[in-house]
Amino acid sequence: MRILVTGSSGLIGSYVFEKLRDKHEVFGLDLKPSLHTTIIGDIRDYDLVEKIVGSIDIVIHCAAQTSVAKSVEDPLFDAENNVIGTLNLLEAARKSRRLKRFVYISSAAVYGVPGYLPIDEDHPCRSISPYGVSKLAGEFYARIFHELYKVPTVCIRPFNVYGRGQDPRSPYSGIISRFLDRISRGLPLVIYGDGWQTRDFIHVSDVADMIIIAIECEEAAGEVFNCGTGREVSINEFARIMLSISGRNIEIEYSDSRPGDVRRSYADTRKAERILGFKPKISLEEGLKELLDSGL
Repeated sequence: MRILVTGSSGLIGSYVFEKLRDKHEVFGLDLKPSLHTTIIGDIRDYDLVEKIVGSIDIVIHCAAQTSVAKSVEDPLFDAENNVIGTLNLLEAARKSRRLKRFVYISSAAVYGVPGYLPIDEDHPCRSISPYGVSKLAGEFYARIFHELYKVPTVCIRPFNVYGRGQDPRSPYSGIISRFLDRISRGLPLVIYGDGWQTRDFIHVSDVADMIIIAIECEEAAGEVFNCGTGREVSINEFARIMLSISGRNIEIEYSDSRPGDVRRSYADTRKAERILGFKPKISLEEGLKELLDSGL
């Protein structure tokens, strides 16, 4: 099949590209040149998008403006990329005569502050940033295009994705990059707040595997899935795991908590397991060891 991966230079896009390239003809669309970018272009350019998608069987839409801080600073720029860019791809998909699946990579940021745990797909979506709002808007468009135009869309909401090749500036991998940097320099690990805030960390290889399953599973069309491990890990536990793997005798320091920081968050993964048969393969300990061994 001919598969288009948007955002192919990013963490998720690059892993998906690598996993698919041996069995399929894969095209990577991105603004940035990279080993996984075969077409340099902008998803906000509808004419370009329509031309590309017209000859594609599968679209995996990873491209996005992912900075929460940037979305607060410039919500219009955020919406142009995450809403209009997504709408361009969906409209091109609607006009295509050959498209078999459209996978939209959303974000757990659509949920906002959890009202209950674990967070399932029916949890109210009350985003607390323009970024979360724009990603949710993309989901709504994907649902409407499925219901009105029969575009076979699937939406995936990754939680805290990490892996080799990640962007140290990413809001999702920031704590990992920060800790790795300080461990490498023998400096104390700095935790904001009391360290009992929790997250659900999932390795990017597992995320890519789930995306590929969503391409092939007929029952997935029109659905939304959480992409996480279902394991709630506190920042204190996370720091201890990293120090244990590194073998370094480094202290942990605590600093003032950051305003707006979500206290607890982890995914209910039962829907993905039931419909997709998906279970993550890489434990947090295994994934962090890989990062520490590779130096990120």
